[in-house]
Amino acid sequence: MNSVNRPYAVLRGGTLAAAAHEMNLTPSAISMQMKQLEAYLGQPLFDRSGLQVKPMKLAHEVSSVMRDALQQLESLRKRATVSIEGSVRLGVIESMQPIVLPATMRLLRERYPRLELRPARGRSASLIAAVKAGDLDAALVAQPESGGSARLRWQPMLRRELVLVAPPTATESSVAALFKQYDWIRYDRSTVTGTLAARFVSTQVREKRGTLEFDSTPAIVAMVSGGLGISVVQIADPGLVATYPVRIVRLGRGAPMLQLSLVTRKTDDDSRTLAAMREAMHTALMTAQRQRSDRGM
Repeated sequence: MNSVNRPYAVLRGGTLAAAAHEMNLTPSAISMQMKQLEAYLGQPLFDRSGLQVKPMKLAHEVSSVMRDALQQLESLRKRATVSIEGSVRLGVIESMQPIVLPATMRLLRERYPRLELRPARGRSASLIAAVKAGDLDAALVAQPESGGSARLRWQPMLRRELVLVAPPTATESSVAALFKQYDWIRYDRSTVTGTLAARFVSTQVREKRGTLEFDSTPAIVAMVSGGLGISVVQIADPGLVATYPVRIVRLGRGAPMLQLSLVTRKTDDDSRTLAAMREAMHTALMTAQRQRSDRGM
Protein backbone atom coordinates (compact mmCIF):
# COMPACT_ATOMS: atom_id res chain seq x y z
CA MET A 1 0.00 0.00 0.00
CA ASN A 2 2.92 2.34 0.51
CA SER A 3 3.51 2.65 -3.23
CA VAL A 4 0.17 4.46 -3.84
CA ASN A 5 0.41 6.64 -0.72
CA ARG A 6 3.41 8.76 -1.68
CA PRO A 7 1.63 12.00 -2.75
CA TYR A 8 -0.24 11.92 0.57
CA ALA A 9 3.08 11.39 2.39
CA VAL A 10 4.55 14.47 0.67
CA LEU A 11 1.60 16.60 1.78
CA ARG A 12 1.66 15.21 5.31
CA GLY A 13 5.41 15.65 5.75
CA GLY A 14 5.62 18.97 3.95
CA THR A 15 8.77 18.12 2.00
CA LEU A 16 10.10 15.44 -0.32
CA ALA A 17 12.77 14.62 2.28
CA ALA A 18 10.16 14.04 4.99
CA ALA A 19 8.10 11.86 2.68
CA ALA A 20 11.21 9.91 1.67
CA HIS A 21 12.04 9.23 5.32
CA GLU A 22 8.49 8.03 6.03
CA MET A 23 8.38 5.78 2.96
CA ASN A 24 11.96 4.49 3.45
CA LEU A 25 13.08 5.83 0.06
CA THR A 26 15.56 8.45 -1.14
CA PRO A 27 14.31 12.01 -1.89
CA SER A 28 15.38 11.57 -5.52
CA ALA A 29 13.22 8.44 -5.80
CA ILE A 30 10.19 10.29 -4.42
CA SER A 31 10.83 13.23 -6.77
CA MET A 32 11.09 10.93 -9.79
CA GLN A 33 7.84 9.15 -8.92
CA MET A 34 6.03 12.47 -8.47
CA LYS A 35 7.26 13.58 -11.92
CA GLN A 36 6.04 10.29 -13.41
CA LEU A 37 2.62 10.88 -11.85
CA GLU A 38 2.58 14.45 -13.19
CA ALA A 39 3.43 13.14 -16.66
CA TYR A 40 0.56 10.66 -16.42
CA LEU A 41 -1.90 13.38 -15.33
CA GLY A 42 -0.51 15.93 -17.77
CA GLN A 43 -0.43 18.63 -15.08
CA PRO A 44 2.04 19.63 -12.35
CA LEU A 45 1.35 18.59 -8.76
CA PHE A 46 3.92 20.87 -7.11
CA ASP A 47 5.29 24.36 -7.60
CA ARG A 48 9.07 23.96 -7.80
CA SER A 49 9.93 27.61 -8.39
CA GLY A 50 11.05 28.29 -4.79
CA LEU A 51 13.56 26.69 -2.46
CA GLN A 52 10.97 24.10 -1.41
CA VAL A 53 8.30 22.39 -3.46
CA LYS A 54 4.77 23.60 -2.73
CA PRO A 55 1.68 21.46 -3.38
CA MET A 56 -0.81 22.78 -5.89
CA LYS A 57 -4.56 22.22 -5.83
CA LEU A 58 -4.28 19.10 -7.97
CA ALA A 59 -1.91 17.50 -5.44
CA HIS A 60 -4.57 17.82 -2.73
CA GLU A 61 -7.20 16.39 -5.07
CA VAL A 62 -5.01 13.38 -5.96
CA SER A 63 -4.17 12.83 -2.30
CA SER A 64 -7.86 12.91 -1.35
CA VAL A 65 -8.76 10.33 -4.00
CA MET A 66 -5.93 8.05 -2.96
CA ARG A 67 -6.65 8.45 0.76
CA ASP A 68 -10.29 7.45 0.27
CA ALA A 69 -9.26 4.48 -1.86
CA LEU A 70 -6.71 3.38 0.74
CA GLN A 71 -9.30 3.52 3.51
CA GLN A 72 -11.69 1.37 1.48
CA LEU A 73 -8.94 -1.13 0.67
CA GLU A 74 -7.91 -1.25 4.35
CA SER A 75 -11.50 -2.05 5.38
CA LEU A 76 -11.53 -4.88 2.83
CA ARG A 77 -8.18 -6.08 4.16
CA LYS A 78 -9.57 -6.32 7.69
CA ARG A 79 -12.72 -8.21 6.71
CA ALA A 80 -12.75 -11.69 8.21
CA THR A 81 -14.19 -13.05 4.96
CA VAL A 82 -10.95 -12.22 3.13
CA SER A 83 -8.84 -15.37 3.35
CA ILE A 84 -5.10 -15.35 3.80
CA GLU A 85 -3.36 -17.62 1.35
CA GLY A 86 -0.06 -18.08 -0.41
CA SER A 87 3.33 -19.06 0.93
CA VAL A 88 5.97 -17.69 3.27
CA ARG A 89 9.63 -18.64 2.93
CA LEU A 90 10.86 -18.64 6.52
CA GLY A 91 14.42 -19.12 7.72
CA VAL A 92 15.08 -20.21 11.31
CA ILE A 93 18.46 -20.66 12.98
CA GLU A 94 19.09 -24.30 13.76
CA SER A 95 18.95 -24.00 17.56
CA MET A 96 15.42 -22.57 17.43
CA GLN A 97 13.89 -24.88 14.83
CA PRO A 98 12.60 -27.53 17.29
CA ILE A 99 11.05 -24.79 19.43
CA VAL A 100 9.52 -22.63 16.70
CA LEU A 101 8.61 -24.65 13.63
CA PRO A 102 6.27 -27.41 14.91
CA ALA A 103 4.03 -25.07 16.91
CA THR A 104 4.08 -22.28 14.31
CA MET A 105 3.18 -24.63 11.47
CA ARG A 106 0.42 -26.27 13.52
CA LEU A 107 -1.15 -22.90 14.37
CA LEU A 108 -0.98 -21.72 10.75
CA ARG A 109 -2.65 -24.89 9.49
CA GLU A 110 -5.45 -24.44 12.03
CA ARG A 111 -6.00 -20.73 11.35
CA TYR A 112 -5.01 -20.32 7.71
CA PRO A 113 -5.15 -23.67 5.90
CA ARG A 114 -4.34 -22.01 2.56
CA LEU A 115 -1.13 -20.43 3.85
CA GLU A 116 1.94 -22.59 3.25
CA LEU A 117 5.08 -22.21 5.33
CA ARG A 118 8.33 -23.13 3.57
CA PRO A 119 11.05 -23.46 6.24
CA ALA A 120 14.78 -23.17 5.70
CA ARG A 121 17.69 -23.29 8.11
CA GLY A 122 21.05 -21.61 8.31
CA ARG A 123 23.22 -19.36 10.38
CA SER A 124 22.00 -15.87 11.26
CA ALA A 125 24.32 -14.07 8.84
CA SER A 126 23.33 -16.18 5.83
CA LEU A 127 19.61 -16.01 6.65
CA ILE A 128 19.73 -12.22 7.01
CA ALA A 129 21.50 -11.98 3.64
CA ALA A 130 18.84 -14.22 2.08
CA VAL A 131 16.03 -11.98 3.36
CA LYS A 132 17.81 -8.88 2.05
CA ALA A 133 18.29 -10.54 -1.36
CA GLY A 134 14.65 -11.64 -1.55
CA ASP A 135 15.42 -15.37 -1.36
CA LEU A 136 13.53 -15.57 1.96
CA ASP A 137 10.50 -13.60 3.12
CA ALA A 138 11.48 -13.64 6.80
CA ALA A 139 13.92 -15.22 9.21
CA LEU A 140 14.19 -15.77 12.95
CA VAL A 141 17.80 -14.90 13.76
CA ALA A 142 20.17 -13.66 16.42
CA GLN A 143 20.04 -9.91 15.82
CA PRO A 144 23.46 -8.27 15.35
CA GLU A 145 24.38 -5.86 18.11
CA SER A 146 24.81 -3.13 15.50
CA GLY A 147 21.09 -3.40 14.76
CA GLY A 148 21.48 -4.73 11.24
CA SER A 149 20.63 -3.21 7.84
CA ALA A 150 18.34 -0.17 7.76
CA ARG A 151 16.52 -1.72 4.80
CA LEU A 152 15.26 -4.50 7.02
CA ARG A 153 12.58 -4.56 9.70
CA TRP A 154 13.63 -6.11 13.01
CA GLN A 155 10.80 -7.42 15.20
CA PRO A 156 12.07 -8.54 18.64
CA MET A 157 10.60 -11.95 19.45
CA LEU A 158 12.56 -13.31 22.41
CA ARG A 159 15.55 -12.53 24.62
CA ARG A 160 17.58 -15.49 25.83
CA GLU A 161 20.22 -15.57 28.55
CA LEU A 162 23.46 -17.38 27.84
CA VAL A 163 24.47 -19.87 30.52
CA LEU A 164 27.62 -21.76 31.41
CA VAL A 165 27.39 -25.53 30.95
CA ALA A 166 29.77 -27.81 32.85
CA PRO A 167 30.15 -31.59 33.17
CA PRO A 168 27.50 -33.12 35.46
CA THR A 169 30.24 -34.17 37.90
CA ALA A 170 31.72 -30.64 38.22
CA THR A 171 31.69 -29.37 41.80
CA GLU A 172 33.39 -25.98 41.42
CA SER A 173 31.13 -23.13 42.49
CA SER A 174 32.56 -20.12 40.64
CA VAL A 175 33.08 -19.31 36.97
CA ALA A 176 36.79 -18.68 37.57
CA ALA A 177 37.22 -22.03 39.33
CA LEU A 178 35.45 -23.87 36.51
CA PHE A 179 37.70 -22.27 33.88
CA LYS A 180 40.74 -23.18 35.95
CA GLN A 181 39.66 -26.80 36.12
CA TYR A 182 38.30 -27.35 32.58
CA ASP A 183 39.11 -26.44 28.98
CA TRP A 184 36.91 -23.85 27.31
CA ILE A 185 34.92 -25.16 24.35
CA ARG A 186 34.13 -22.02 22.37
CA TYR A 187 31.03 -21.29 20.35
CA ASP A 188 32.00 -20.04 16.88
CA ARG A 189 33.24 -16.46 17.38
CA SER A 190 31.98 -15.37 13.96
CA THR A 191 28.41 -15.71 15.29
CA VAL A 192 26.48 -13.33 17.56
CA THR A 193 26.32 -15.98 20.29
CA GLY A 194 30.04 -16.68 20.05
CA THR A 195 30.89 -12.99 20.22
CA LEU A 196 28.71 -12.46 23.30
CA ALA A 197 30.18 -15.51 25.03
CA ALA A 198 33.80 -14.57 24.29
CA ARG A 199 33.28 -11.03 25.54
CA PHE A 200 31.78 -12.26 28.81
CA VAL A 201 34.52 -14.79 29.41
CA SER A 202 37.25 -12.23 28.71
CA THR A 203 35.85 -9.99 31.45
CA GLN A 204 35.64 -12.81 33.98
CA VAL A 205 38.70 -14.98 33.42
CA ARG A 206 42.31 -14.01 32.67
CA GLU A 207 43.74 -17.39 31.77
CA LYS A 208 41.72 -19.70 29.56
CA ARG A 209 42.61 -23.14 28.28
CA GLY A 210 41.25 -24.93 25.26
CA THR A 211 41.35 -24.74 21.47
CA LEU A 212 38.07 -26.42 20.47
CA GLU A 213 35.50 -24.27 18.67
CA PHE A 214 32.16 -25.36 17.19
CA ASP A 215 29.09 -23.72 15.63
CA SER A 216 26.68 -26.36 16.94
CA THR A 217 25.14 -26.19 20.42
CA PRO A 218 24.25 -29.93 20.49
CA ALA A 219 27.86 -30.85 19.64
CA ILE A 220 29.19 -28.56 22.38
CA VAL A 221 26.73 -29.80 25.00
CA ALA A 222 27.52 -33.42 24.11
CA MET A 223 31.24 -32.80 24.60
CA VAL A 224 30.66 -30.97 27.89
CA SER A 225 28.45 -33.82 29.06
CA GLY A 226 31.33 -36.17 28.31
CA GLY A 227 33.63 -34.20 30.61
CA LEU A 228 35.73 -32.61 27.84
CA GLY A 229 35.31 -28.99 28.93
CA ILE A 230 32.90 -26.16 29.71
CA SER A 231 31.15 -23.64 27.48
CA VAL A 232 28.91 -20.56 27.42
CA VAL A 233 25.90 -21.13 25.16
CA GLN A 234 22.20 -20.63 24.71
CA ILE A 235 20.12 -23.67 25.63
CA ALA A 236 16.98 -23.32 23.52
CA ASP A 237 15.75 -26.90 23.61
CA PRO A 238 15.21 -28.41 27.10
CA GLY A 239 15.36 -31.86 25.51
CA LEU A 240 19.02 -31.30 24.71
CA VAL A 241 20.14 -31.40 28.35
CA ALA A 242 17.92 -34.42 28.93
CA THR A 243 19.84 -36.27 26.23
CA TYR A 244 23.24 -34.91 27.29
CA PRO A 245 23.16 -34.18 31.05
CA VAL A 246 25.18 -31.13 32.07
CA ARG A 247 25.38 -28.82 35.03
CA ILE A 248 23.87 -25.42 34.15
CA VAL A 249 25.41 -22.40 35.89
CA ARG A 250 23.53 -19.10 35.68
CA LEU A 251 25.86 -16.16 35.10
CA GLY A 252 24.05 -13.60 37.23
CA ARG A 253 23.24 -9.96 36.50
CA GLY A 254 26.03 -9.58 33.98
CA ALA A 255 24.97 -12.57 31.89
CA PRO A 256 25.10 -11.93 28.13
CA MET A 257 21.66 -11.72 26.52
CA LEU A 258 20.88 -12.92 23.01
CA GLN A 259 18.20 -11.00 21.12
CA LEU A 260 16.21 -13.22 18.78
CA SER A 261 14.31 -11.20 16.17
CA LEU A 262 12.17 -11.78 13.13
CA VAL A 263 13.74 -9.96 10.20
CA THR A 264 11.75 -8.93 7.12
CA ARG A 265 12.09 -6.34 4.38
CA LYS A 266 10.56 -2.94 5.10
CA THR A 267 8.86 -3.05 1.72
CA ASP A 268 6.80 -6.01 3.03
CA ASP A 269 5.42 -4.16 6.06
CA ASP A 270 1.85 -4.45 4.75
CA SER A 271 1.99 -8.18 3.97
CA ARG A 272 -0.93 -10.03 5.57
CA THR A 273 0.75 -13.40 5.09
CA LEU A 274 3.81 -12.24 7.04
CA ALA A 275 1.59 -10.74 9.74
CA ALA A 276 -0.23 -14.07 10.12
CA MET A 277 3.04 -15.99 10.32
CA ARG A 278 4.50 -13.51 12.83
CA GLU A 279 1.43 -13.82 15.06
CA ALA A 280 1.63 -17.62 15.01
CA MET A 281 5.36 -17.56 15.76
CA HIS A 282 4.88 -15.17 18.68
CA THR A 283 2.23 -17.47 20.15
CA ALA A 284 4.53 -20.49 19.72
CA LEU A 285 7.46 -18.72 21.41
CA MET A 286 5.38 -17.46 24.33
CA THR A 287 4.01 -20.96 24.89
CA ALA A 288 7.53 -22.41 24.85
CA GLN A 289 8.68 -19.71 27.27
CA ARG A 290 5.92 -20.55 29.75
CA GLN A 291 6.80 -24.23 29.54
CA ARG A 292 10.44 -23.42 30.28
CA SER A 293 9.40 -21.34 33.28
CA ASP A 294 7.28 -24.22 34.57
CA ARG A 295 10.35 -26.47 34.34
CA GLY A 296 12.44 -23.87 36.21
CA MET A 297 14.80 -23.27 33.27
